[in-house]
Amino acid sequence: MPRSKHAVPSRRRRNKILKSARGYWGAKSKLIKTAKESVDKARLYAYRDRRVKKREFRKLWITRINAAAHLHGLSYSQFIHLLQLKHIDLNRKALADMAVSDPETFAQLVQNVKN
Repeated sequence: MPRSKHAVPSRRRRNKILKSARGYWGAKSKLIKTAKESVDKARLYAYRDRRVKKREFRKLWITRINAAAHLHGLSYSQFIHLLQLKHIDLNRKALADMAVSDPETFAQLVQNVKN
């Protein structure tokens, strides 16, 4: 029985790594070992930063809502607290969008919540 060398699967595996490393600078796109290290690290960063992106956007929305609420004499925490007391369920993304793109409606919302 002839021995099996696994040449085709290993070549496919290596080519898959090199294909993922296309566009990397220097040896990182040419040599298997450095390409594998770079691709592995890039995948770790991508996994981590998909979660970081959510945090960053929430921070941005809170900053925008805070700035808009301060224009009407409220802090962010007071505004959110009053929204909860009035049972107005708007998420921060919608509130931030309203504060930026439609300040008149946001002003009406703040007046509604204050009264």
